[in-house]
Amino acid sequence: MNNIKIRLIIMNFIQFFIWGAWMITIANYWFGTRGWESAEFGIIFSTMGIASIFMPTLCGIIADRWINTERLYGILHILGGLTFISLPFVDNPTTFFWVILLAMIFYMPTIALANSIAYSVLNSNKLDTIKHFPPIRVWGTIGFIAAMWLVNLTGNKSSENQFYIAGFAAIVLGVYAFTLPKSPPQNTSSKNKTWVQMLGLDAFKLFKDYKMALFFLFSMLLGAALQLTNAYGDVYLDDFKNIPQYQDSLVVKYSTIILSISQMSETLFILAIPFFLRRFGIKKVMLMSMFAWVLRFGLFAYGNPAGGLWMIILSCIVYGMAFDFFNISGSLFVDKSTDHKIRSSAQGLFMMMTNGFGAVLGSWISGVLIGKYFTAADGAKDWHNIWLMFAAYALVVAILFAIFFKYDYKQEEAES
Repeated sequence: MNNIKIRLIIMNFIQFFIWGAWMITIANYWFGTRGWESAEFGIIFSTMGIASIFMPTLCGIIADRWINTERLYGILHILGGLTFISLPFVDNPTTFFWVILLAMIFYMPTIALANSIAYSVLNSNKLDTIKHFPPIRVWGTIGFIAAMWLVNLTGNKSSENQFYIAGFAAIVLGVYAFTLPKSPPQNTSSKNKTWVQMLGLDAFKLFKDYKMALFFLFSMLLGAALQLTNAYGDVYLDDFKNIPQYQDSLVVKYSTIILSISQMSETLFILAIPFFLRRFGIKKVMLMSMFAWVLRFGLFAYGNPAGGLWMIILSCIVYGMAFDFFNISGSLFVDKSTDHKIRSSAQGLFMMMTNGFGAVLGSWISGVLIGKYFTAADGAKDWHNIWLMFAAYALVVAILFAIFFKYDYKQEEAES
């Protein structure tokens, strides 16, 4: 059993190491090294969302119907790694968009597939996913942190080397995936099936269930919140360099490392998920996540590198609850609420709503609002009011969720 867990830990570590190597620092490469326009950056960051609209669900269907999940996972990582390695050779923003979109088409579905592999392997070994998955998944966060620190401390925060690091790690993981325990398709029989079932579209029936449809809707709204902090967090801290009294501060010099406190916080909250889910149920845990987003944004609004440094650090700590109590708990909720035959497809739908529609809407709408209402003629951004706007958005989502989402995971599990 321990060997199985170690193998899944290695998978999760490298999975998120790839993401951490470039996602937080790509803005520095875009603006600093390449000197490209800020107006074009929003669409570059939205490539993750665009890819997540269709690829996780499509790949989930393929894995449920036709090919072992670990094999599809390995193929995607190898192709994604080769694409990452090609990014430094791109010398104009339009081509960069298409290449990184291709990289995201290969990478984004692997997040859901990694969860599906872990759930499949744990279940086949009769291990409780709620108990055993969070301690495995926490190593993904550690991998993300390790990549952020590596890129920052080696002076590659603004260099093309971040893409080489991500690319080579992806290829290594792709090869490693073929050694993982087999996760064969669970939905292969075509006997007495409708054409919807034969095409592997069963998971979309989940939208007919009020409970699941509402859950996916709020997943999309919270996915938008996650996109906001990913897109603007490092740029916000780096912008303090334009204020003379802060230009030599640790926040400016080590902005990526400061933000990595968010991922360090994740490691604690991931491990706390089993306790909170069993004690409070999914609704209360999700509500904790939403109010944590309010605090995350509100503390950023009033923080600064001097007297307000504690607010920036506390915001990063709160992020752990905001992210984990939504993303990880939500993934476990989907796994427990759906048939194992559509496990990969259902995880793909969750990814589609959060990192797909949620991310695209979040990046597009926030970009429009920030450009129109919170950016001065010289390009300076009113970060205080930007973060307050985001906090108000998260508060509205939390209130609506509290009113309309009636499902109690804790109670239904006890009755089953």
